[in-house]
Amino acid sequence: MINIPSSFPLNKIRNVDHVRQLHAQLVLQSLHHHNHWVALLLSHCTLLLAPSSYASRIFHSAPYPNLRVFTSIFRYYYSSLSQSQSQSLFQSEAASLFKLMLFHDIKPHTSLYPVMIKSAAAAAGKSNAVLLLSFHSHLLKLGHIHDHYVRNAIMGMYAKYGPIQLARKLFDEMHHRNVADWNLIISAYWKWDNEEEANRLFHSMCGESWRNVITWTTMVTGYAKSRNLKTARMYFDNMPERSVVSWNAMLSGYAQSGAPQEALALFNHMLNSGNEPDQTTWVTVISSCSSLADPGLADSIAKKLDKVNFHSNYFVKTALLDLQAKCGNLGAAQKIFDQLGVRRNSVTWNTMISAYARAGYLSAARDLFNKMPERNIVSWNSMISGYAQNGESLIAIKLFKEMISHKDSKPNDVTMVSVFSACGHLGALGLGKWAVSILNENHIKLSILGFNSLIFMYSRCGTMEDAWIIFQEMETKDLVSYNTLISGLAAHGHGMESIKLMLKMKEDGIEPDRITYIGVLTACSHARLLEQGQKIFQSIKVPDVDHYACMIDMLGRVGKLEEAVKLIQSMPIEPHEGIYGSLLNAACIHKRVELGELAAAKLFKIEPHNSGNYVLLSNIYALAGRWKDVDRVRNTMIKREVKKTTAWSWVEHEGEIHKFIVGDRSHKRSDDIYKLLANLKAKLRFAGHVVDKSYVLRDVEEEEKEEIVGIHSEKLAICFALLVSGAESIVRVGKNLRICPDCHTSIKMISKLEGRKIIVRDNNRFHCFTDGLCSCKDYW
Repeated sequence: MINIPSSFPLNKIRNVDHVRQLHAQLVLQSLHHHNHWVALLLSHCTLLLAPSSYASRIFHSAPYPNLRVFTSIFRYYYSSLSQSQSQSLFQSEAASLFKLMLFHDIKPHTSLYPVMIKSAAAAAGKSNAVLLLSFHSHLLKLGHIHDHYVRNAIMGMYAKYGPIQLARKLFDEMHHRNVADWNLIISAYWKWDNEEEANRLFHSMCGESWRNVITWTTMVTGYAKSRNLKTARMYFDNMPERSVVSWNAMLSGYAQSGAPQEALALFNHMLNSGNEPDQTTWVTVISSCSSLADPGLADSIAKKLDKVNFHSNYFVKTALLDLQAKCGNLGAAQKIFDQLGVRRNSVTWNTMISAYARAGYLSAARDLFNKMPERNIVSWNSMISGYAQNGESLIAIKLFKEMISHKDSKPNDVTMVSVFSACGHLGALGLGKWAVSILNENHIKLSILGFNSLIFMYSRCGTMEDAWIIFQEMETKDLVSYNTLISGLAAHGHGMESIKLMLKMKEDGIEPDRITYIGVLTACSHARLLEQGQKIFQSIKVPDVDHYACMIDMLGRVGKLEEAVKLIQSMPIEPHEGIYGSLLNAACIHKRVELGELAAAKLFKIEPHNSGNYVLLSNIYALAGRWKDVDRVRNTMIKREVKKTTAWSWVEHEGEIHKFIVGDRSHKRSDDIYKLLANLKAKLRFAGHVVDKSYVLRDVEEEEKEEIVGIHSEKLAICFALLVSGAESIVRVGKNLRICPDCHTSIKMISKLEGRKIIVRDNNRFHCFTDGLCSCKDYW
């Protein structure tokens, strides 16, 4: 007689801690090794998903386990595997348990064999075919193979893990088949991608009455997973009856095929039909709707969940968190995240980090990133891409360096896309080449997106030769590949090359989109290809406002300002800031005060806080010597609290970005920089250079104007680059605003005097200075 510990009520065991308390009392009473109590403890471990190490320890405490103990441990393993726990944890255990039963000469009851087979098969999988075959052989010897349930389990084992031919052999040898056997073999053929045989078996079943809801659902699932949604829906609509699993199968098909609207319509049909959704339904629908990024829809689903009892379900909450985050409802997402508490996993942490980063709340994203218990590749990628996409390229690269310093953090294709993008935005070729070396060291295989980011990086760093090489080496090119290279060619003023590439693109069967045409028209504008640009513009079926802006810029640059104004007046759509900005710039280039005033008046209404428009109008007035109007524009800026954007230039050196502003003396090598600058000024004067002071926006003495122009940020940056680089290396400088005329002329002369190639990327285009000439041909 086995006594129950009186102090512990068995009917109140609700969690694993309760099991441990019972176990402790059994140890105190020396009952923990009795088969009765071992089996009971294992049963509770199965129900409460106790850790495998704990369950194994309980099992091995029985010196002579009986049939009930073996049955309990097999049921535990099978249940644990059905909860998606790691198969590797159980593979050796399943094999040793089977051998241990044989050693103890324990003959399981026939009803246990299906559980044993499923447990061992799930643990072994495809990797241990010997174990699967040994089960089959053992059952043949014992004569249990003729038991229908055992036979079905063996057939299911082969159906799931292969070879399917053995499953079919068992099926064909059955004298009496039931609907479960048919469903299993049909499902098996779907699993092994044999649609034809699955379909043939479905139609060869013994009449309509043999097919049950599982049979029909298997067909719906099979066609849905193979992305044949039309046929899947046909089977679904023809079902005599449907279960929640049937609805979920069709909903999952829509969700996984990127058809959220269809999934939502089917879900509403399900509700209207009086069918109750389960956890899987809600998770599927919520996950599908995430791609729509519709805040109103997110709120609607949240309200529906409030009316049912799934709102507190962990999986539903996790899906809802993702939906709210992708819809930009950060407050709602954060509330769910807080409610999850200790149940948060890496997915929920990464979802919140990504959501904050996408919205530009980088400090909030970084705070979560720093607090999360354990980071994975998605965590690092979310944070790095967040910085890269929000203009914090330097921080993105710094974080990438921190990532690769951790031995357990390896970058992947997604990481490199963000890093290449950051290097491109900085124009930091040295850092870009370093990133490529990291790519090669880690043997990372790039996707099309990765190759496109490399093209972007090289284009933005001023090395179109490398961008071309990457483009030509790509086995598969998409629309973005062509657009990225065309945009790079445009920034370098390569008009004809851009046009030829667009023609090649069409030959390859890829139709240009609006971005393509913007790139080609911009290239034509920079290269003064007015006739070709007009033909391309006329070929666009429905040009949008940005295409018109390119044409206004093109006409304005060649001095056809009246035509530009007529084109604006004839536009079938409302002009935006790009239209009037192009006209204002053209008026500045050609010193047309009245047109400049007209364009500026429009711009002050459209974007009243853009300082660039005020500066361009001031330039026009300064060129005309109208200093009172310059003062009036400055006072307007003060009144409207418009702050002028600070011009700054930068140079990359030894993995660091060195920044300079006008008159900057904060750099540690300022003395050397200004010494070299003075030397270059003397050389320029001797070579006949006269300082262009026309764009100085203050009515001051000529000598002061010359001093102001002489210490512009790009000149300081170039002096630093000349100091720290080798005589044969290319000087690369970036600038956030357009290069001024005097600096442009000065740099041309410096390139000849110093015998150096100098590449300057301003906010408009690249300028490649060589031997006293610029690639823009003084047209920018």
